[in-house]
This record gives sequence, structure tokens and C-alpha cells, in this order.
Amino acid sequence: MSETPLTNFHFQVEWGDDAKISFTEVSGLNLEHEVIEYREGNSKIYARKHVAGLRKYGNVVLKRGLFQGDNQFFDWWNKVNYEEEEDKRTVTIKHLDVNHEPDVTWILQDAWPVSVKYTGLHALKSKILIERLELTYESLSMINE
Repeated sequence: MSETPLTNFHFQVEWGDDAKISFTEVSGLNLEHEVIEYREGNSKIYARKHVAGLRKYGNVVLKRGLFQGDNQFFDWWNKVNYEEEEDKRTVTIKHLDVNHEPDVTWILQDAWPVSVKYTGLHALKSKILIERLELTYESLSMINE
């Protein structure tokens, strides 16, 4: 185990048929358990027990610069939301080491887009137009090598 924490700026994202897509930001990798409170009526302890309930996963947000002719985000969102096709994908987020090899991997199973957003347009500012895709998913696993 290393004594130096990992940096957060070197990563790649894959989805579907091994498509590797560059992003400027990935956020929302979080999971938690719902807490169920329980107490039997004849318990001699006047406190509730806490039991692990269902898992909850936060939505993952992917951001990147918008490129002319690249409609992958919008096409996927459109397919799921308007063509009523189930197009759930496995999305793999890999943190890369100095040799560009994955050292931590998060795998989102059955992911699909819930929103696509674009940054505002402004005539007096010189910035990159950012495309934002928000994904929901059924399960999350992590490999930390």
C-alpha cells in the first residue's frame, strides 16, 4: 500500500462497446445505505436498532468540451428518452497511474442518461462550451489494486 494519496486529474471513461471518451470532470461517485430503525415492543432497551436497508447510489455527472459533429451524449439521451429503447450500458471510470494504467476502477452497471445540459452562451466571455451528462445506474463496484 502506498503512503501517498492518489491525485484526481488523470482518468478515462469507457462505455458501451469499449468507447473511450475524454472528460474534464467526473463527479458523484457515492453510495450509501438507507438506515432502517427497528425496535420490538417488549425490548428492555429503550432505543432503536439500526439495520442496513437498501443501497442508494448518487447520479454520476460527466463533463467535457463540446466538439462539432460529436453527438454521442445527446444521441444516447434521445434514444433512451424518446425512442423508448432500453439502452443501459456499463460505464467504467478508471483512475490512471503515471504509466497510464488503471489503479482504481469504478464500474457502473446498467447506466443510462437522465439529463444532458450545456453551459450558457455569452458574447463577452471566452470559454469552452461544456456538455454535461448525468447518469443513473443500478449498481456500483470498485477495484482498487
